[in-house]
Amino acid sequence: MVLIFIITILLLAADFYYLKNIAGRRLVGLRWWNEVDPSTGDSQWVFESSDPGTKTINATDSRFFWLALYSQPVLWVALAILAIVRLKLIWLPLVAIALALTITNTLAFSRCDKFSQASNIAGNALYSGNLAGSIASNMVGRLFTFGR
Repeated sequence: MVLIFIITILLLAADFYYLKNIAGRRLVGLRWWNEVDPSTGDSQWVFESSDPGTKTINATDSRFFWLALYSQPVLWVALAILAIVRLKLIWLPLVAIALALTITNTLAFSRCDKFSQASNIAGNALYSGNLAGSIASNMVGRLFTFGR
């Protein structure tokens, strides 16, 4: 049992690292991390997404990524219920660790995706109709015609 516990924890850690740092960036163009300010101890989430024009995301890869991401916590909850029903409570710490890692990845990638979609919408609103350029040219034009 101890060997299974240790191997499962190591595989969960490898899965967490791979999903967070490699698979998320390659499959859906998203990445996240958490920074802690050393002076205050405040924690801040940082979300990063690739530019839509530079990275083409395969729809099948994206669907597989999101399906796997959301199904992992559900499967671990099912295993927790099974452990409780069968009175194998010794497995619950392993399930709790697995749930903590998978739920962290799920919530972080969900927030990262919302952040990415919001920044894409804002960027499209500003640059699609050349709104930013017209605002800037109007302001500069007013600045130079103000003195006349």
